[in-house]
Amino acid sequence: MVDELTRDEIDAFLDTQVVGRVACHRDGETYIVPVIFAWSSDAAWIFTTEGKKIDVMRANPSVCFEVDERRANGAWSSVVITGRYEELTGDDVQTTLELLSRRFPPRPADAPHEPRGEGRTPVAFRIVAQSISGRRKN
Repeated sequence: MVDELTRDEIDAFLDTQVVGRVACHRDGETYIVPVIFAWSSDAAWIFTTEGKKIDVMRANPSVCFEVDERRANGAWSSVVITGRYEELTGDDVQTTLELLSRRFPPRPADAPHEPRGEGRTPVAFRIVAQSISGRRKN
């Protein structure tokens, strides 16, 4: 039996997950890519580098964000968020870095606050939820 998640269950699930998938669309092409995120204030906060996903979302800020988990016993949970891409500047970039640093403390080998991707421009963005749904099968 598949159950709907309550909003509190959705928030708790998103707080425990590491990777989500951003789906975006431009000029007849749909693109989906995994990202590491932090969930706060009805938004997924992400720090990355410029590339195809950023180009596509700049052209069309309507996106979908999906997070799922499958457990060994066959149970699963999934959350789907439709929302808008918002590129961040100023204090919002620092907020993104702080949220991510709390969830993912830097390892000694990591450069602080610097995404991988030599020579590419860093970008902070959030996906602001317009609708959220979640389901699970136990």
